[in-house]
Amino acid sequence: MAEPEEITFRSHPLEEYVQMIERFHGHLAPGVLLGGFMVELAYQQLPTEGLFDAISETPTCLPDAIQLLTPCSAGNGWLQVVDSGRFALTIFEKTTGAGVRVHLDADRLTPGSQLSNWFLKLVPKAEQDKAQLIEEIVQAGSRILSFRKVHVDLAGRRQKKGVKTQICPVCRESYPRDHGPRCRHCSGERMYYRDAS
Repeated sequence: MAEPEEITFRSHPLEEYVQMIERFHGHLAPGVLLGGFMVELAYQQLPTEGLFDAISETPTCLPDAIQLLTPCSAGNGWLQVVDSGRFALTIFEKTTGAGVRVHLDADRLTPGSQLSNWFLKLVPKAEQDKAQLIEEIVQAGSRILSFRKVHVDLAGRRQKKGVKTQICPVCRESYPRDHGPRCRHCSGERMYYRDAS
């Protein structure tokens, strides 16, 4: 009888990847674990050589899997989040746009399973059996995923590099010159914070 093949994520054994998730994400998040299978499946369809960028279609969990297993990060600009609300990712060659999009395929879930209940949010988080959920993810692996070859529109993805900055005359902080005569905050754009005083 053949030994079962070891589960790896970009050459990291399962247990090592679990530890990476716990250190980086703060706990063993089902979405980051599942994201590891998604990243691995994408790379299995890509050329072994090349420089790749990534897009996550959700800001939740999936970007962490990408950052843990690829050189793509939010900080270096190789990972972008395009919030479509779908649990999907695309990894693509940065000069040609040729890539692979992977998503969790709801049609491949077993109704009533912990995995199905978690993914479809049918059971409140407090009532989920997390250990069973993790086990179901590991057992399912890439069998619950679908992928397709895609071509990413690189013109729409290009990030501005070397944008000239200037000092805002109101707040005295630097901002991109192409935003106008004042930074967006001082121009009245609603920001993510408000002054406490």
